[in-house]
Amino acid sequence: MLIAIFRQFFLLGCMSFGGPAAHLGYFKRHFVDSLNWLTNTRYAQLISLSQALPGPGSSQVSFAIGVERAGVLGGIAAFVGFTLPSFLIMVLLAVSAHQFDAVYFAIIAGLKLFAVVIVADATLSMAKSFCTSAALKLLAIMSTLALVLFPMMGTQIAILITAATVGAIWPLLKLGTVAEDVSSKNSNINWIALGLFALLLGVSFIPLGHEFALFTPFYQAGAMVFGGGHVVLPVLQAGVPALSDDQFLSAYASAQAVPGPMFTIATYLGAQLTTEQPLVGALIATLLIFMPGFLLILAFQKSWINLASKPRFANSIAALNAAVVGFLAAALYSPIWTSAVHSLWQVALVIITFAWLRFKKPPIWWLLALFIAVGLLQHYLPSL
Repeated sequence: MLIAIFRQFFLLGCMSFGGPAAHLGYFKRHFVDSLNWLTNTRYAQLISLSQALPGPGSSQVSFAIGVERAGVLGGIAAFVGFTLPSFLIMVLLAVSAHQFDAVYFAIIAGLKLFAVVIVADATLSMAKSFCTSAALKLLAIMSTLALVLFPMMGTQIAILITAATVGAIWPLLKLGTVAEDVSSKNSNINWIALGLFALLLGVSFIPLGHEFALFTPFYQAGAMVFGGGHVVLPVLQAGVPALSDDQFLSAYASAQAVPGPMFTIATYLGAQLTTEQPLVGALIATLLIFMPGFLLILAFQKSWINLASKPRFANSIAALNAAVVGFLAAALYSPIWTSAVHSLWQVALVIITFAWLRFKKPPIWWLLALFIAVGLLQHYLPSL
């Protein structure tokens, strides 16, 4: 069973381009429609849970499917299978980055423009989904302004705490009734997993030496980032100042260009932080950034329906999601836009391709190939 789970997710990990939303589509077609591993209703519940918790949304869903199929070991098999292809490619790119010539960096420049379009599309999509009232829109705007003016990890933590508190005491949404279709024996929180999550989060804030200081931001990012891979960039950038903007954006552009979860941006950054042992650094950073989301899935997977029916809890999640839109909007401005767009023709290209993506919805491969070509043209025609 575990080998079958690993094999199915490894195959998807080799071909799942397009980001978290596309991954969820692949999962549905494969595990719900084709293999019948779970029902449409249960799959929708797992997606809802992943959206309400911090961490990598599509990877959390893959982990949860594995848990549904074969317990914790099944979840681990699903995670390893889905993440391994991306992990190996990102390690190779990180280790070889200094050996690449100008052509490689020209391609990265094109992928940075690609990132502008993708993050802009993600920001607008999330705003439409999560900012459904004037209060939620105001939260998103205030979150954006705060992060643009004070781009620090402390600001992000303060915004999340404030949003959750506001959501709990102020009814931002009109909630519908939630059908209760699980038995009481399946509605308990896994306190061991939740306690381990909280313990590791607390330890991550204790100064334990230089080596730990390099990697604790990865656990903190995985524990506090709502909205998936796009949002993790500004959080990691604030938490790991030892790396330059170019290193972060190269990691982000590389994550866009490879299949599998975008949280493997941590793989690239971990390898860059430990140039003497890049594989070890990549492995530690990858495990740390994924672990909090998986512990939370284990904690709440069986109790999610009961929790989601509680108005205060649902309102807090709604407020957190709105704040995440602000995180993404701030990241879109800096460093993504400011580091990628430097001329009027690039502005025009970004606007045109963004409109093309929104209205015609071309395959993500087309956009990827277009921006790689743009990067190469900039290299061979420097007058552009």
